[in-house]
Amino acid sequence: MIIKTHHIYNKVAALAVSSLLLASCNDFFDILPMNEVVLENYWTQKGDVTSVLNGCYEALEQPDVITRMGVWGEMRSENIKGGSDVPNEINEILKENLLPSNSMCNWSKFYDVINRCNVLCHYAPEVQAIDPNYTLTEMKANVAEATAIRALCYFYLVRTFRDVPYTTQPSIDDGQNYVLPAIPFDAVLDSLIQDLERVKGDAARRYMVEEVSGSRILLPVDNTSRVTCWTIYALLADLYLWKGDWDNAIKNCDLVLDYKRQQYKEFVERAGVVSDIALFGDIPLLLERPLGSTTYGSAYNSIFGTGNSFESLFELYFASPQVVQNSWVGSYYYDRSRSTGRLSAWEGLLKEVPQGTNTMFNSKDCRAYESTGEGTSSSYIITKYSAQQVSFNTQNVKTMNDVKMNRAMRSSAYANWIIYRLSDVILMKAEALIEKGNDNFEQAFALINTVNKRALNVTPSSMSSDTLKMVNFVGSKKDMVDLLLEERHREFLFEGKRWYDLVRYSRREGNTTRLASNATQKYIQDLNVIKIKLSDPNYIYFPYSKNELKVNPLLHQNPAFNKGEDAELN
Repeated sequence: MIIKTHHIYNKVAALAVSSLLLASCNDFFDILPMNEVVLENYWTQKGDVTSVLNGCYEALEQPDVITRMGVWGEMRSENIKGGSDVPNEINEILKENLLPSNSMCNWSKFYDVINRCNVLCHYAPEVQAIDPNYTLTEMKANVAEATAIRALCYFYLVRTFRDVPYTTQPSIDDGQNYVLPAIPFDAVLDSLIQDLERVKGDAARRYMVEEVSGSRILLPVDNTSRVTCWTIYALLADLYLWKGDWDNAIKNCDLVLDYKRQQYKEFVERAGVVSDIALFGDIPLLLERPLGSTTYGSAYNSIFGTGNSFESLFELYFASPQVVQNSWVGSYYYDRSRSTGRLSAWEGLLKEVPQGTNTMFNSKDCRAYESTGEGTSSSYIITKYSAQQVSFNTQNVKTMNDVKMNRAMRSSAYANWIIYRLSDVILMKAEALIEKGNDNFEQAFALINTVNKRALNVTPSSMSSDTLKMVNFVGSKKDMVDLLLEERHREFLFEGKRWYDLVRYSRREGNTTRLASNATQKYIQDLNVIKIKLSDPNYIYFPYSKNELKVNPLLHQNPAFNKGEDAELN
């Protein structure tokens, strides 16, 4: 069994100089250079770098950042509908009535994080040169962390807005020009890949060695709540998928998969039987029903309940007494004061799953019961992340009563937010294999089936048969792509990935047919109007903020939004 050790990466409040790194900016270009006197007195020792690095992680967790991770990556997909007390800005996005005046088009807090990372990358080598206690290895590892965080922020921005202003230079000089044009999507992608390839060998493999207590594995949370080389490999694999470089995507996925195989082997050698992990093929995954258990939900409890699981590669860490909580989950997914959230799940995701007539989920698929729950007035609440612990039955179910769901909802919003986990890597490799051609379809199917079998707890000891049959899919690329996207949909429900999946395939296929067909399933009113909007490939991105256009004459509005009173203002 695997349990977590206490979080030892102390999230101290960043010093005053850290708060000056674009603090309280209204837009990317409203930048106040740091006071030179402060700089001269600050960047002198290792602890200064550590404080700013802490600030980079803390800035990722701020409500304006994590909420946009969810809104940008999830809300325009078929997964999400309105819930209780929906703010107008959210309601307008749900109606596909996107306007540049919507505050969710404001990207300034992402650039806050980027500039913190730029400043650290600029000064860390200078500190290392004067502080004998700050080793070259430590400095390179810190720069690798900041470079990865910066790349992650830019990756969110280009997937959301397409072309964005791009710089790796810090805001530290009054003479610097920060009125920058938007750089094309592909150019930003190439730069991010180059940066990560340059630093990937410098990043830490892990921050603490896992301990064994009897048959229990103690997992230090630092190993997944800080950037490691495994984080970077996963991010690189994702970037290469968007670029269309299948071989490099597979190479980076294999690095992660080989590490997890070795890690599991070490756990077994040190602890004997590891009851909550098993090999699905040759890939170790957490079990939904551990050895000796009679109920399901264990994998969920570890991955989303406790967090920092064996499968995690990088997640944002929230825990008491930390002041900042996960505002996206705590407000939009589930709010105890309202018994629901500002958002709800589209009913097609869960309706009639136990009866076996749902088109998305098999009646034994644990993910359906873990991700959503029945609310009031025939609505479905989002329970992924919101539930701290679940236990249920999936055998011989015909109605929801047969599931016997026991769900403990969080009393506070201290839910980690996962950026990458092992399932992501498995399915990214499968996607790259599919794109390489039909000679790779069987291998790709095996990877997709691995994720599916874990969700249905189909292990050698379960004596259950596979739900997915290879012969039904490997005959055509279309069938394989459909299967891949359906499995990603089931696996990453409400994890801020679905809209980006649809956008990626729209870019690859050269049209929005797939995106529009899927995303509009939740609509009844204005369906044809929304389909027409989504037929425009420019409309699948967000518009630039109205305020951003006012201050940057080099920024030109996305043509899908360049009309009316919210049109380009320069």
